[in-house]
Amino acid sequence: MTTRICLALQGGGAHGAFTWGVLDRLLEEEWIEISAISGTSAGALNGAALKAGLARGGRSEARALLDWLWREISGVRDMSIPEWMSAWLPDPGLMSSALHNSLSFAAGEAITRTMSPYIWGPLYRNPLETIIEHLDFASVCCPEGPELFVGATAVRDGKIRIFTGDTLSPGAIMASACLPTIFQAVELEDPQTGKPGAFWDGGYSGNPALFPMFRPDLPEDLVIISLNPMIREALPVTAPEIQNRINEISFNSALLRELRAIEFVQRLIEDGSVKPGVMKKLRVHMISDDALMNQLSVATKLVAFPSVISQLRNAGRDAAEAFLSQHGGDLGQRQSADLRSMFN
Repeated sequence: MTTRICLALQGGGAHGAFTWGVLDRLLEEEWIEISAISGTSAGALNGAALKAGLARGGRSEARALLDWLWREISGVRDMSIPEWMSAWLPDPGLMSSALHNSLSFAAGEAITRTMSPYIWGPLYRNPLETIIEHLDFASVCCPEGPELFVGATAVRDGKIRIFTGDTLSPGAIMASACLPTIFQAVELEDPQTGKPGAFWDGGYSGNPALFPMFRPDLPEDLVIISLNPMIREALPVTAPEIQNRINEISFNSALLRELRAIEFVQRLIEDGSVKPGVMKKLRVHMISDDALMNQLSVATKLVAFPSVISQLRNAGRDAAEAFLSQHGGDLGQRQSADLRSMFN
């Protein structure tokens, strides 16, 4: 029996390789049908590759396209690492710490916070452009396969804009992943007003946006693939640690607001204040590895080490395997995420 789900893919730079691993494992399950995808930043890239692959050639094509995407991001031809070699790779947490505390990374961080990306003038080019150009946007935008929703933040009013269907473009994906201290704002037609607009990373206003999944014709099961840890026990004390935690909190805030709204509707329906069918009662599930993400920092988000990307991909597969083992039977039946614990 087929179980239809919606996917919500968080942004997190190169940590999006974790999402790649989760998707790679989920695509092996023939009984799971992905009906809709909402993605922001790295989640938008993963979502576009997933959508194009499923529309063009099914599950095997989607897995191959995701593999291609992350090989392009990491700059290597083969992301596979022999089992015997994996044991000798540096721990990703140690690599993250070493990079984060290096003088070169500190200098790069200082430059991005004191110099505008507009100083490059005509020499500027978004580095994602060469990768995104090679995605098959006829397949990304086509009606076949899951619906894709990409979120970006409108610079003018700070509100989220959703690009979907014919409004999807390479520019929309770049806008969704546009950190304003590193990239120039992406200018394209605003899907809400139809007028030209400038856009920044969608994580500021929705990471990712969940409200597109409220449509009654979409499945009630919503699987969120989380990259930003909700909780960090250790107090950030260095400047990079403080900045990293500020980014995590700000990029989780919009998601938490929407989860609060979902939980509120659930309670209204359960206590009879709202009749069933008047409002959609979503069942929320979450796949994450907060223990791993607590070891990492913004350094490994911004610098795509092939070994770390490979390890994140494997961690994503393991997290998906654990989710399927523990909660696969909940899909289509009951919610597995404890939403209230996220708020308290």
